[in-house]
Amino acid sequence: MSIVIERAHAETPGLSAFLEAHHEEISGTAPPESIHALPFDRLLAPGVRLFAGLSAGRAVATGALVPLGDDHEELKSMRTDPSVRGQGVGRAMLSFLLGDAERRGVGRISLETGSDDFFLPARTLYSGAGFRECGPFGRYRPDPNSTFMTLSPLSASRLLSVDTR
Repeated sequence: MSIVIERAHAETPGLSAFLEAHHEEISGTAPPESIHALPFDRLLAPGVRLFAGLSAGRAVATGALVPLGDDHEELKSMRTDPSVRGQGVGRAMLSFLLGDAERRGVGRISLETGSDDFFLPARTLYSGAGFRECGPFGRYRPDPNSTFMTLSPLSASRLLSVDTR
């Protein structure tokens, strides 16, 4: 599948619906206090880099990078449309985000994802790209519903090779 990845600077109905579906999809995987997905307005905040993967003009993937410190960013809102999962779209988005971070000199990318079985494909994707489990970072606290992972983007860019035409 061929996708175009573009930076999102404003809310659009299609992208808004895509991210609302993300929140709905994960709502039953943990108690509300353990779900850390950002609302759309926070993904458009200054400094946050939100990207949409589009196929035939339709959002099929999202991902964002949120600054945590001088050379540390958090990967947020990674989602692939269920109808295209398993076709390399998530891998393409992850590769794009890591490349963006690397080009800007970011030294470390961390993420929080769920520990529920629903998130096993995501954790597998991240570990396959070189992410390793770590302790909580930023404002996170230990939580049995969360898995924390971190990566140096330099090593990640060599592990992911995808075509994002």
